[in-house]
Amino acid sequence: MPATNKGDYEQFLNQVITEFSKTLEMFGLSATEARLFVTLYIKNKPMTLDEMSEALGKSKTSMSNGIRSLVDLNLVERVWKKGVRKDLYQAEERLFRKFMMTYIQKWLDSVDSHKQALYQIEQELNAKRTSLEDQDYHQLNSRIQKIIRFHQLLEEAFKRMNGN
Repeated sequence: MPATNKGDYEQFLNQVITEFSKTLEMFGLSATEARLFVTLYIKNKPMTLDEMSEALGKSKTSMSNGIRSLVDLNLVERVWKKGVRKDLYQAEERLFRKFMMTYIQKWLDSVDSHKQALYQIEQELNAKRTSLEDQDYHQLNSRIQKIIRFHQLLEEAFKRMNGN
């Protein structure tokens, strides 16, 4: 079997980065953040902002903003290496668990926020019940109850996925 040349490797690398980035964008990462994370993950070594910039063909400022977001999401960590004065960053190794924990918590927080807002709307609707037509009130109240139940089911599912 013939050895592949550097061009073939780069082509495969870019295909993997593109496809995996699309998956990570489903988690709410921007295209740049996703490509940055995937590059760090695949390279499997700490990289400087300059190295990231060169690898992705993006500005150092863009890399700095992307890395800051990834660090905030606990998907990338800053590391220290003896003899290197520039900041180095590497991707979290426990990929699936880290992504799921990060995003399940994000989804749980969002579901809870929306659920609380719906409870507030429900209370306000009940307070104004006398000023609404009975049919309108009952139809809207019924839908609110179903929407709240939907949020409760989401919350239960996310908690089970998170091990709570």
